[in-house]
Amino acid sequence: MARSTSQDARSTPHDRSDTGAEPLYWRIAVRLLGELHDGTVPPGGRLPGERRLAETFGVSRETVRQALEVLRRDGLVATDRRGSHVTLPGPPAQSPSSLAFPVGARGAQSAAVDRATVVWEAPPPEHARALGLAPDRPTLVHRYTSTSADGSGRRTALTSFSPVALAEVAELARYRDRADGAAAAQLRRAYDWMRRAGLTLHHRDVITPLADTPAVRVLRRVHDQYARPLEVTDLLVDTHREALVYEFTLPAAG
Repeated sequence: MARSTSQDARSTPHDRSDTGAEPLYWRIAVRLLGELHDGTVPPGGRLPGERRLAETFGVSRETVRQALEVLRRDGLVATDRRGSHVTLPGPPAQSPSSLAFPVGARGAQSAAVDRATVVWEAPPPEHARALGLAPDRPTLVHRYTSTSADGSGRRTALTSFSPVALAEVAELARYRDRADGAAAAQLRRAYDWMRRAGLTLHHRDVITPLADTPAVRVLRRVHDQYARPLEVTDLLVDTHREALVYEFTLPAAG
């Protein structure tokens, strides 16, 4: 009897409901399906991780895995190395407070002429220090230029991404293989990608007029909820403004 009890303690049996009528994982799958239908997690949205779902429903992670498998078999969720995503038909998930990347990027509907590329190279020393990179260590660097239709209002931005951003955000990591400095690389949704990867974004922008020039410099630093640096952007804009520092936080998606 003692041997049998020890064996049971080491095993991970399927959780069952109190009545024994239905497996608990089935009941959790039904509850998850209800949240998908009511839009708690919208179509295309990312589901919380197994640990968080287990805590939310008060069950084991094994039960959550079994519940997700039920939904996967029915084509309601899909799972990849980044986690599980809702595949119910409907409008895609929207970011209520989405910000265009990089800082200062003009709207897609503007008449400005934009150019953006990426290259794999060592960032400027100031960026390297902010990102915790060793001197001369390469990373993904994004260059952006924009000029109004009449040739005025030139904007140039240089962004360096951290190893953390490239490790956590699959959409950014894919750009390493095409970072030749020539092909167009519009990363307007970079902040949405970060949020979808579960990162809470804290932005700190410092805006300073440059002496003896009709331009201001915007220095943006972004880190996540663990104080890990994600990116640094230097933007130069042909205009005059007073220095301004402001901070805000975007919560992680889902």
